[in-house]
Amino acid sequence: MNRATLEVRPDEPIGTISPRLYGWFAEHLGRSCYGGLWVGRDCQDIPHTGGFRNDILEALRALPVPMIRWPGGCYADHYHWQDGIGPSAERPRRLGMSCDLQVEDDNGLGTHEFMHLCSMLGAEPYLAGNVGTGSPQELCDWLEYCNRRQRTTLTERRISNGASEPFDVRLWGVGNETWGCGGNYDPVIYAHEYRRYATMLRHVDRKAELVMVGHDADWNTRVLETLADHPYLVDHLAIHPYFFRGGAELGFSVDDYYALLAEACEIEDYISRTAAIIDSVFDGRRHIGIAVDEWGVWHPEVRDFGPGASQGRRPVTYEQASTMRDALTSALVLAAFHRQCNRVSLANQAHIANMLQAPVMTDGSRMWCTPNYHVMRLHTPHIGATALPIQPVSGDSLPDGRPAVSATASGSAKGMAITVVNAHFDRPAQVLVNGVNDHRTASAEIVAAESAEAMNTVDDPNHVQAKMLEVHQDGMDRWYVELPPHSVATLVFA
Repeated sequence: MNRATLEVRPDEPIGTISPRLYGWFAEHLGRSCYGGLWVGRDCQDIPHTGGFRNDILEALRALPVPMIRWPGGCYADHYHWQDGIGPSAERPRRLGMSCDLQVEDDNGLGTHEFMHLCSMLGAEPYLAGNVGTGSPQELCDWLEYCNRRQRTTLTERRISNGASEPFDVRLWGVGNETWGCGGNYDPVIYAHEYRRYATMLRHVDRKAELVMVGHDADWNTRVLETLADHPYLVDHLAIHPYFFRGGAELGFSVDDYYALLAEACEIEDYISRTAAIIDSVFDGRRHIGIAVDEWGVWHPEVRDFGPGASQGRRPVTYEQASTMRDALTSALVLAAFHRQCNRVSLANQAHIANMLQAPVMTDGSRMWCTPNYHVMRLHTPHIGATALPIQPVSGDSLPDGRPAVSATASGSAKGMAITVVNAHFDRPAQVLVNGVNDHRTASAEIVAAESAEAMNTVDDPNHVQAKMLEVHQDGMDRWYVELPPHSVATLVFA
């Protein structure tokens, strides 16, 4: 057994863990929205509220879901928001296009419906604007429709469509992946377009927070340098890290297992490099947050690019197995977000239903939660708390040299929470925690399984779930837990 020791330093706070770091991504792609979240108001076979599945609503309320980004993704740059307002029967039927997967979109799920979803879940809405096929005027009109109180033709339409009060949407994306599916822009040309859009949007609502499309180091340097004299136009710079190097979704090797976890941990370097570029260009003149507004595991079975994609399923549906291994990546990424909470301003895991690293899956009238759901829920005590440094001081290492046992910690008026990951493929760990001497009681939950490939399915929906874990004292005002391989646990001290 690996005997590992973790040291918390509660006197060296890092910063506040914003609820925005726990956002989700809902795109009109495959069965994420249509056939996932949304079954429509006329559905007779599946219980729903205003068109949204009741079973998914119940599950997501317990997660929780502080923010949702919608309607894309690549879909956003084909989306015209006025198609999705007014009486459903009068809305046009469009060809929804995203990532080469075309869907029939009857626009039943539009702005008002999305706002209703956010209201039911207590989620902040984040709207992705159309730059690829849209215009500054179209995006300004959407902002006015959603946020203004003045009696204009657009706000009167909102009122007549059932919303007497403004939606007050703070977060607005100015395009999506404009370096690729959003228009294959040159970075300098996109920066000029962004400057035009942002200037006009600021005229409509100066409180709107604008998210600029980021990418790799070259792209980020060139777009930011182009805007060096206009730092006030940028609030957040978006990056989209996906993890590809883990081999097959099932039947992966031990090397594949460790490769995926190592790739997930690389996200922190990506964040640091992006922050360094921002600091280099703006030299402290403005704090620009890093928006990791798409992230997650993307297996080769459900993509047509990257390692192993030639062996993928066709047609691509973006629906993949979601295993205990995938859930571990979420815990490692969230720990990185906590450590970087002064630079990462928001994050959205992809997707919220059915696709990629979704927390919930559906098959007809049945719904189940993935291991990722349960691991994400374990992190609830950290939301809104203060991130605290916690370091491994002893224990085994993984093949790449990283500690087999790692953790993230936070403190609040309620006490301290520590989420611990035992990333070792097949070795359990006894984990001793120092630095929590002032706390008298402790409780814990764990998500674990007999195999890193373990998953929940429509026929076995509760195979992997959270369970209570005993927390022991060692007689020296220290606490320890025993963790099986490939497991995640959250300890709460009061």
